[in-house]
Order: sequence, then C-alpha cells, then structure tokens
Amino acid sequence: MILRQALHQARKILQSQNIESALLTAEVLLRHTLNLSRVGLYQVLDSEITPRETEVFQKLIERHLIGEPVAYITGHKEFYGVDFEVDNRAIIPRPETEMVVDKALEIARIKKITTIADIGTGCGAIAIALAINIPAVKIYASDISALALELALINCQKHSLLNKIGLLEGDMLEPIPEPVDIIIANLPYVKESELDEPSIKYEPELALDGGADGLNQIRRFIPQVRSKLKNRGLLLMEIGTGQAEEVTLLMSQYLSNAKLDVLRDFRGIERFVILQT
Repeated sequence: MILRQALHQARKILQSQNIESALLTAEVLLRHTLNLSRVGLYQVLDSEITPRETEVFQKLIERHLIGEPVAYITGHKEFYGVDFEVDNRAIIPRPETEMVVDKALEIARIKKITTIADIGTGCGAIAIALAINIPAVKIYASDISALALELALINCQKHSLLNKIGLLEGDMLEPIPEPVDIIIANLPYVKESELDEPSIKYEPELALDGGADGLNQIRRFIPQVRSKLKNRGLLLMEIGTGQAEEVTLLMSQYLSNAKLDVLRDFRGIERFVILQT
C-alpha cells in the first residue's frame, strides 16, 4: 500500500465516526508515524508504507477513535504560532485562548508592560506566547499542579525563556510576589456534571473542575485580585459558557470602581471578562 492510499483509508474511517477535520487529523497522525513535516509527507505520498508503519498508524487512529486527543497522541500542540510539548499533565491549549494573548499584546502596544502574571499556566502556552512577543517583560507563571509546571518548564527551556518567565507553584495568586500590570487567569470552570464529557475526559480534572456551577475557583480568586494588580492594571479571565453575568457581578462587588467588559470568542460565546482598575 502506498501512503496516499493509507491516508485516504484513514480519512474514511474517521469520517465514518463523525470525526471533525478527518483529513487533517489523518494527515497529522500519519506525519507523526513517519516523523515527517507536512511538506515532507506530500513529497513522498506515492511511496510504500511498510507493514510496521501501517501497524503504528492504525493504532494511532484507534486511540483517537476512542477519544484520545490528537495533541496527546503526538505530544505537540501549536498555540499562537508556537509549538508546545503537551501531555495529560496539563490541559490542551485552545484556539480561542489565543484571543487573550491578542488582547494583552494590544495593551502592550499602547502602554509599557513590565510584569504579567499567568495564573493556571498549565503547559505555559500563554506565558510563552507573551514572552516571545513583548520585549523586556517579566512573567510570573503559576499553577497549583507540580506536574503541570514540569511541562511548563520543558516548554520554557525549549524556547529559551527561563530568563523572562518565573514558574511558581501555588494556589492562584498566592505565590505572585508583587503587583503586576496584567493578570491573566485560566482557572477551572467546568461544571462537575460535565467532567465526563468525551471532549475533555483525557485532560486533568484538577485543571477543569469548577464545582457544581463551575465557579468555585473563580469565587476564591476574585477577592485576591486587588492586592496583586497595579493601579490601572488589567485582568483577563477566561470563563465558561453562561458564566459572564455571575462573574462580572462578583468582580463588581470586590472591585467596585473597575471597568468591566465581556469579549466573545469566534463562536460568539461570552468567553472572556476584562477588568481594568
């Protein structure tokens, strides 16, 4: 069998199980099997695939069919044009979260930003994307999970950013040593009743579980903000579907003079609350 046929068969199998972007998924898994770039794969599509390669490729397809995310299978995920090593020590960076980076960079273009805190950093995606794009910035990246911080360390080392990013283990804002210009928070906001959904079942529950209504951790976090955010500072918080009203109400109670906005993601869902003191 040639590679082109193997790719076509895998696409058909994935499509039959209603897997989105079946061709792209099949291509990524085949490239991972062969350790080839996209260009490299398409240069050899008419070459034979060995029995061993076929077996490996089929097993990867099977893993994805039972729900394992492609990013965990390959160990890689692109975020904001940067390649990250990922595994089940941290959640997979989502495309919509890139909007947080966009907003922070927008602020950095009009105001000097010297310090940022990335709370719930996971694999370090937000912190690293910002460190690459903002000169002379110091970023504190915290997480309660030591395992997640191990992964973040790998990615910081990979992109030579340990001189700009300080990794801190601890609960929310507690380990942040000083008030900062921008706080970015991606806290657990999934409802307990939704934790067994197939789309997230492979990801660490610690990074997802927000309690009965998804807001347990956010309620604990908001009272901490005032002491760790500079005057005229900015808070960017990712939230779950339908949580904007409750979160903005909580923020207005603890930071009564702050300006509040809600930003929708590319699907039209109220996904981010923006607070400016």
